[in-house]
Amino acid sequence: MAHWLLKTEPGSYGWADLVRDGGTEWDGVRNAAAANHLRAMREGDLALLYHSGADKAAVGIVRVAREARKDGADGNWVSVTIEPVAPLPRPVTLSAMKTDPRLAGMAILRRPRLSVSPVGEAEWAVLVEMAE
Repeated sequence: MAHWLLKTEPGSYGWADLVRDGGTEWDGVRNAAAANHLRAMREGDLALLYHSGADKAAVGIVRVAREARKDGADGNWVSVTIEPVAPLPRPVTLSAMKTDPRLAGMAILRRPRLSVSPVGEAEWAVLVEMAE
């Protein structure tokens, strides 16, 4: 199983919306690197849902419920379906991620504008620990 981080603006669609809906189509991603990460996702993979904007924190865990399919007419973009698993007991802020040396190589810190990024196994374990 792989792990991921999905960034969203909570004013547009956040954790509460995902829980209310029971899942959603993660579409509209128009960055080639982020789209490649969506293509790499497999059913059952877990991801952190990260609120960008004012919150700047990972707030919940989601599961990939359906793998990538075409998003849009041109065929360059894809979407996946995600469903909520559980809120994090305590949000993990971007500032906390930046101060933990075990997360120094994490994609969100190296390429902060990327909306979909991989999270390594060791990084995932650190983030889960920080959320407890």
